[in-house]
Amino acid sequence: MSGLSGGTVLVLGGARSGKSAFAETLARDSGHARHYLATGRAFDDEMQARIASHRSSRGEGWTTHEEPLDLLGRLAAIDDPATVVLVDCLTLWVTNLMLEERDVDAESARLAAALPGFRSMLVFVSNEVGLGIVPDNAMARAFRDHAGRLHQMIAARARTVYFVAAGLPLKMKG
Repeated sequence: MSGLSGGTVLVLGGARSGKSAFAETLARDSGHARHYLATGRAFDDEMQARIASHRSSRGEGWTTHEEPLDLLGRLAAIDDPATVVLVDCLTLWVTNLMLEERDVDAESARLAAALPGFRSMLVFVSNEVGLGIVPDNAMARAFRDHAGRLHQMIAARARTVYFVAAGLPLKMKG
């Protein structure tokens, strides 16, 4: 697929928009060895079920890495020009950073700045959270703001950006 001719791909969309399935198709079509970097944590039964469902729907042929915080370090450790790394998802990573009281803006800037140096094809999945109403509390507003700034930084450096709604990808860049 042309979205993976090299560099970084960002796939944005709302909850249950089909963005993960689309990103998995991009990775499969790349012809490269596939790595799945999961940022989610299974804090409860519902999240455990979601993780199991994602794992099952991906099928075989993936090397899975679970990394809730040190995304940049894990990407560096598995960087290889013969691989595609699907990161699912950036918004869960932002949540994890916030829960650990990390400097989200600094971590985001470090990740974005490092993207041009990676040899792997990188496919980032993230929830677009800025299309709804203004959240009613400070933490939710901070989350929305962190995610929005991160998306802008990644999109600025990405070769290709897609927005997925109702399972339909719209190519926004590239």
